Amino acid sequence: MQTLPTVMLFSRPGCHLCDDARLALESVRADHPFLLEERDIEDDDATFKAYLERIPVVALDGRELYDFFVDADDLRGRLIAWHPE
Repeated sequence: MQTLPTVMLFSRPGCHLCDDARLALESVRADHPFLLEERDIEDDDATFKAYLERIPVVALDGRELYDFFVDADDLRGRLIAWHPE
């Protein structure tokens, strides 16, 4: 079974930049499959404090890549080059 990379979107309800990031991620995922997980920063205080001024934040396999927006071209390149560790 082939493993897929995991992309995490840190967001919160009512965040229009988060909505834009989600759409960009779905667009990339249409051609370059990955698992998409989303974490609401309002779920716990530590996450809220860490990400409030930066959302949306996007991470690939735990490595933070983007704040505020998704660089779709860069993400496509990273997914093409991705190999499970």
